[in-house]
Amino acid sequence: MQKLTDGAVEFRNGAFEEHRKLFEELGRSQNPHTLFIGCSDSRLVPELITRTLPGELFMVRNVANLVPPYRETEEYVATTSAIEYAVLMLDVKNIVVCGHSNCGGCAALYNSEEQFRAIPHVRKWLELARPVKEKVERIIPAGDASAREWFTEQTNVVEQLKHLLTYPFIRERYESDRLNIYGWYYIIETGEIFSYNSEKHYFELIN
Repeated sequence: MQKLTDGAVEFRNGAFEEHRKLFEELGRSQNPHTLFIGCSDSRLVPELITRTLPGELFMVRNVANLVPPYRETEEYVATTSAIEYAVLMLDVKNIVVCGHSNCGGCAALYNSEEQFRAIPHVRKWLELARPVKEKVERIIPAGDASAREWFTEQTNVVEQLKHLLTYPFIRERYESDRLNIYGWYYIIETGEIFSYNSEKHYFELIN
C-alpha cells in the first residue's frame, strides 16, 4: 500500500503539475473520443498503450473484455450501462474492444466444473463467451494449447464486436458512419497491437 500512497504524492507534485491546465479543464466536464472496452488484467494499461491523456478514453474493464448482448432488464448491469452512457450521453466517436495475449479469462473458458466451483460468478460471466469456446473447439485440437490460446483470445474480440451491434443505438450510429468500431489484440511481451479487418477477417499489425 505504501507504493500506492507514495505514487499519489508523486502524481500530485509531478504529473498533475505538468498537466494542471488540462485537469482544470476536466474538473467539471469530460469529452472522451473513444470508449475503450478492455480486460481487467493488470498488464493491460489502456492509456499507456495508446499514449492518451486523461479525458480521452472512457473505459470499461471486466474479465475477458466481454460485451453482454443488448437487452432491457431490471438487473444491475455495469458494462451495459457504461456502454449506453458513453454512446448516448458522451457521444463517443469510436469504440475499441481490446483483448490481449495470455488472457486468464479466456483460458478459464476451458476450466473443469471442479475449478469453477470456487468462482461461480466468473463461471456465470464467461457464459457470454460460450460461442467462442464452441467455435475454437470445432477448429483447434485440444492438444494444441498455444494455437488454442491465441485463437480463443482473437475469436473472443470478434464475438464482442458482434455483441456491440445488438445495441440499437450503436447499430444505428455505426451504419450511418457516426460511430467507428474496432477490435484490437495486444501482445503483452512484444508491445504489438493488431486490429481486426472485418473485410478480410483477420487481424493486421498496427503500424
